Amino acid sequence: MDQRLEELCYWLKSDLGIKEFGIAPASSDASFRRYFRVDTGTDTYIVMDAPPDKEDCRPFVTVAAAMGGFGVNVPKVLQQDLGRGFLLLTDLGTQQYLGALSADTAPRLYGDAIASLVRLQSHGPIDSTLLPPYDQALLMREMQLFPDWFLGRHLGVVLGPAERDALAENFDWLAQQALAQPRAWVHRDYHSRNLMVTTADNPGVLDFQDAVIGAVTYDLVSLLRDCYVAWPLAQVRAWVRDYHRLATEHGILDGVEFEQLLRWFDAMGVQRHLKAIGIFARLNHRDGKPGYLNDIPRTLRYVVDVVAHEPQLKELRRLIEEKVLPRFG
Repeated sequence: MDQRLEELCYWLKSDLGIKEFGIAPASSDASFRRYFRVDTGTDTYIVMDAPPDKEDCRPFVTVAAAMGGFGVNVPKVLQQDLGRGFLLLTDLGTQQYLGALSADTAPRLYGDAIASLVRLQSHGPIDSTLLPPYDQALLMREMQLFPDWFLGRHLGVVLGPAERDALAENFDWLAQQALAQPRAWVHRDYHSRNLMVTTADNPGVLDFQDAVIGAVTYDLVSLLRDCYVAWPLAQVRAWVRDYHRLATEHGILDGVEFEQLLRWFDAMGVQRHLKAIGIFARLNHRDGKPGYLNDIPRTLRYVVDVVAHEPQLKELRRLIEEKVLPRFG
């Protein structure tokens, strides 16, 4: 048993008075946070272990309270020790969307997830001071992960000055497309590994502590162009249309036509997927987590599909065709 786990068990016993329990890993993610399921024999809970020198629990506590107040099914924080980085949470179960999705279940599961997203967007005040803005600086920093970690570190691609300038222009256009959209609360990782199938108030929503206020399509892209599961284009567009109808009914889109939403959705997807590819490469090279490399081909395919028909991204298309696909294939 490692030292952090020993401290966590001591906290449960001495501070919370839970004397008898079993404890086992519940899930892991790309950060330094760990989650354990605590079974007392009559109830189960989730304990978050977030080393305070590497993670800050306060955003999780703040955002959980806010989103829960909006009617989003997030874990409730039952006990906390922010100094030690421990949280005791309600348990939303063991069934991720990723393992539950199939052709038969997808209509219901995605319907529930879109409804939950609209609930978040319609209730979250965009003038809230609880969340930072998803501004141009953050959008650009995220996209820079692609040339820094994927092109440079992972593939060994060296870009010349003209190529760097052209890529920066494409990144700026993508950022402007995000900034032109209606703003809303953005979960920021609203995908099949962070959505849990629940019997009531489906879905359960996890990993929301990095929420921001930003582009209305960001979470929709995370959900429907998921780095971990792909669906046919016609089906994705049908779900985007479902979102458009529901979001329009709730006053989120303010007269935005479907075709405009779809173009924003495509551009937002490129921004997100460039970031994700860079993060997957960084997880391998910096953090020793090579498993995420398996998700790069699917994620890269999303980018390729969009840049193939978006004239504003022709330089990104050329770069990928000439310097990525030959080395990556």
